[in-house]
Amino acid sequence: MICSRRMIPSSSAQRLFSQPSLIFERFPAVPMSSSSSPVQPIVELREYDLSVKDVKNYLKLTTEAADLRLYLMPLRIFSLPETGGKLHVATHAYYYEGGYAERAKRRAAMENNSEWKKYVKNARPCMLGQKSNIFVEAPLVGTVEGVCGLKGIAQFPTQGNDCILEIRRYQLKLGYDTVPKFLSLYGGGLTSKLAAPGTDPTTSLVTLLYTEVGSLNEVIEIWRHGDGTGAMERSRHAARNAPEWRSAIAEIADLAVSFTSTIHKPTTFSPLG
Repeated sequence: MICSRRMIPSSSAQRLFSQPSLIFERFPAVPMSSSSSPVQPIVELREYDLSVKDVKNYLKLTTEAADLRLYLMPLRIFSLPETGGKLHVATHAYYYEGGYAERAKRRAAMENNSEWKKYVKNARPCMLGQKSNIFVEAPLVGTVEGVCGLKGIAQFPTQGNDCILEIRRYQLKLGYDTVPKFLSLYGGGLTSKLAAPGTDPTTSLVTLLYTEVGSLNEVIEIWRHGDGTGAMERSRHAARNAPEWRSAIAEIADLAVSFTSTIHKPTTFSPLG
């Protein structure tokens, strides 16, 4: 196994996973069809701008509805930014192993669920706007040691006592070959970065995504730093001394239009946290 670290679920998720019969009694099952045709899994990243005065109420309502969300939807991340850009943005990612068909069926079931409709009615006034983009995971995910991806919750890293997520976004130049070039360069230098002496042991690259629908030619790295910003700084310093990584970044810079790095704090019910 490339990744075998076991997740310690949040309190909401733990109740869900330890007593699934209670959840299935409370919420009707979501019908899913089986197909022998290969399907491309997708990751949906949803970002909701929240009213500053309503953030606490939104989090209260959303935490109370966490078990329902975890049952109805394949939630992997739920976080809010602490610094590095716009604040008060509820950021959540979903992994649909069955691709667009699974997304459509799950969302239809969610929209017909009476408890979910009640939650949305109460939470929507807290929102100023909503954004949704579809991504796919890069081929290196699940093949490079330690890069587990978003498919399996049980594989998520759990080390550390002050977890933050670092979301690094590259907007690349237009062109059909830009993303493949980026992925080739990134993959060529990544191993040296991960193995760089001094890298914090609680730092791990969770996934690498690129857009399928939305702002095209965008690539996103999601890093988890189990011991917070101290771990992030130690790992960044170590990466600067990895020659293959430095060479890769020098070439990647020519492909990029812009780059941002945002620190997020996972919610208590976020599977990755």
